[in-house]
Amino acid sequence: MKWRGRRGSSNVEDRRGMGGKTLVGGGIGGIVIILIVALLGGNPGDLLNNLGTTGSDNPAPYEETGQEKELSEFVSVVLADTEEVWTKNFKEEGLVYEEPTLVLYTDSVQSACGAAGSSVGPFYCPGDQKLYIDLSFYEELQREFQAPGDFAMAYVIAHEVGHHVQTLLGTTDKLAAQRQKLSQTEYNKYQVRFELQADYLAGVWAHHAQAMDVVEEGDLEEAINAASAVGDDTIQKKAQGYVVPESFTHGTSEQRKRWFNKGFQSGTIEGGDTFNARNL
Repeated sequence: MKWRGRRGSSNVEDRRGMGGKTLVGGGIGGIVIILIVALLGGNPGDLLNNLGTTGSDNPAPYEETGQEKELSEFVSVVLADTEEVWTKNFKEEGLVYEEPTLVLYTDSVQSACGAAGSSVGPFYCPGDQKLYIDLSFYEELQREFQAPGDFAMAYVIAHEVGHHVQTLLGTTDKLAAQRQKLSQTEYNKYQVRFELQADYLAGVWAHHAQAMDVVEEGDLEEAINAASAVGDDTIQKKAQGYVVPESFTHGTSEQRKRWFNKGFQSGTIEGGDTFNARNL
């Protein structure tokens, strides 16, 4: 992706090294559960608020490495690109796009959705309309999920911004209204459609990024690979050796790839009605 020397977003809040609350309890098993529930775009608040936390009143001063500086600049540029794309798309629909804030943090952070540790991966909180990212996730994305490349990292941001778009369009509230009406298994089915729609919206962003001439050869494959790497079936099989389809909350690897690609091919919001799609 062509990003060096380009405009970054002013909507980046740097909380790295500021401490916050750290998750305790649950052990490795708890981390695996959180990853499955919240990785790449879930709302971790409900789960996280049930876990214990501990805080530090005197966090150690944070020193940014050269690699982290480059990553922070990169995510700022990608966020700026999403702002440009969605401002234009909303305007064409007669709407006004409200830009979200991206929060950089280390280890743990407090959001309107509750306390979160870096183990949950990047997430979006509709309560404060902010994206939260511990940049160490990108190393994990490459090492643990075999999804390297800068456009794989851009996909992560675009997916979370997709959740912001859903919030602005009222989709998030509609989904939340179903929580008390349905069993967990039935609600999970809606949650999958919600997440696949965010993948579709990430694809819409990628479509317009290509038109902006910032997409390089191999970038699309990096994003599709990342979408596949975080499918529920892939994560569950890796974590426990088998899959439980009724517990899926984000969709299979094949579904995530397919909906991202649909968004990329379409480039419009209208083509992403996953809730009424017969074939996910």
